[in-house]
Amino acid sequence: MSRSILALLLIPLAATTLPAQAAQDKAKPKKLYCWNDPKSGRTCSDALPPDQVNSARDEFSAKSGMRVGEVDQAMNADERAEAAAAAAQARADKAAEDTRRRTEQAMLLSYPNEEQLKRVFDERTSIVDNSVETARYNVASLRDGLVSKLQQAGSAELAGKPVNAKLADEIRQRHVELMRQQALLQSFEQQRSELSGEVQDTLQRYRELKSGSAPTG
Repeated sequence: MSRSILALLLIPLAATTLPAQAAQDKAKPKKLYCWNDPKSGRTCSDALPPDQVNSARDEFSAKSGMRVGEVDQAMNADERAEAAAAAAQARADKAAEDTRRRTEQAMLLSYPNEEQLKRVFDERTSIVDNSVETARYNVASLRDGLVSKLQQAGSAELAGKPVNAKLADEIRQRHVELMRQQALLQSFEQQRSELSGEVQDTLQRYRELKSGSAPTG
């Protein structure tokens, strides 16, 4: 098909499209745009300049003068990232709250009375207490052993003898293990302290839920 024939075929289509587009544009209500320009201050116009497309502005009906809309200033990359992080945090907070409510409902259904709930905490407390006691015993034992080895090394030095490599290696190994056990002990003691607080908070919440003085969601 030649270009001239194709052009002739497109003429009727263009003739129907252009009036329709014109009618649509005519039917679209005219607006006035007002924005704060850094140089000229408050500015209003029936046409929005290209350099103000991303600026905050108010929109008014050109016919009635009534305010019909508001557009916030477009965010930059940092602001978008901050907004996304805030939205993600809000979703995480809501998920945590939903989980808390489900957990409380499950607690009420699983433990008909406070004594049964306490027994669960007693088991957890016993496990942590055993870990604390074991770590304390290991720390004391390693410390005594290290002191003994250090005394041997000190006696050798006082006698003018060199500390043999085996003894020096045992001292290093015991010291490393002592540091590890002390860190474990601190961790277990921290767990025990946090567990005590958790027990009190949970029992208090359970009593509130049971008495109906707190919302269950």
